[in-house]
Amino acid sequence: MLTFHTAATQLRQARTELDGGVLVAPYECPERVDLVLKRIQLARLGEVREPQAFGLEPVLAIHDPDYVQFLAECWAQWCALGRQGEAIAWIWPTRTMPGDVIPDHLDGRLGHYALSADTSICAGTFEAAEASKDIALSAVRHSLTTGEPAFGLCRPPGHHAASDQFGGYCFFNNAGVVAQYALDHGKRRVAILDVDFHHGNGTQQVFYERDDVFFASIHGDPSHCFPYFLGHASETGRGRGEGFNANYPLAPGSAFDVWVQALDDALARLRAAECELLIVSLGVDAFEDDPISEFKLTSDDFSEMGRRLAAMGVPTTFLMEGGYAVEAIGTNVVNVLQGFEDAGMTHP
Repeated sequence: MLTFHTAATQLRQARTELDGGVLVAPYECPERVDLVLKRIQLARLGEVREPQAFGLEPVLAIHDPDYVQFLAECWAQWCALGRQGEAIAWIWPTRTMPGDVIPDHLDGRLGHYALSADTSICAGTFEAAEASKDIALSAVRHSLTTGEPAFGLCRPPGHHAASDQFGGYCFFNNAGVVAQYALDHGKRRVAILDVDFHHGNGTQQVFYERDDVFFASIHGDPSHCFPYFLGHASETGRGRGEGFNANYPLAPGSAFDVWVQALDDALARLRAAECELLIVSLGVDAFEDDPISEFKLTSDDFSEMGRRLAAMGVPTTFLMEGGYAVEAIGTNVVNVLQGFEDAGMTHP
């Protein structure tokens, strides 16, 4: 399987994450990618190729222009204020402050565009986000033109990024960008399947009122798990999108026997919707030893996940999302991809 990646994803070297009231080194770190690349090479999965540059047009197809401009300028403006450390939101529009007017001051705009305080903006953040979406677009273009599967080793991840908000380590919604790209290049309906432990709130928000993208997510119950305010089973779409959003919130501690029932149901629904392309938001933080997640999948379970995904029988693009048990992240990612290939489902 062809992998797309570039060292430009390393340009984001964040030092700060708010976790349990303490500022810690972020769980989303460059070393994650290094470990996945090492495992790809050891397993001889296939060629690792540099992505093409696509510019911002595909990003602006789903993201608010003012939001994109904010991301592009935030770090320089933070430095111009003479601030120390990294840019972190500390005040938000809330139920008693609707936030209809975007403040002029950078602190206010950070709160307007941030959905959580876990994610700082530092030097290289915008450039890494640009590289990440180029990786995703290069991978999906390969699948669209050849029918073959491809893996986009994206960093930063994307599925928490909404049309005009960042958070959960995400800035551009890579899966959303490539889904729109596929539609703009001839696909009638696209499936996005999110297997990350955390709900893909951003992806859901982007497509919630549309019927050309079927979004399905298997994740920790938001009553107990980040992002808390989205991802309930009752959220099934709105307007034209009614019935094209499927959430499978599972209890903390869920193992593969429970998880795979949700997967099988989601895949059956995607088949029934006659989706012509499968985009997998491949988070492997459902792993039993992941430090910030609460499912109990084993490394062998990820191989079976790959085999079941292959049974969809449509061109498939995998995009890296979460996964923070760094010792096993490479094994778990490659197990999914090899399980998919072992099932023999390439589509020339």
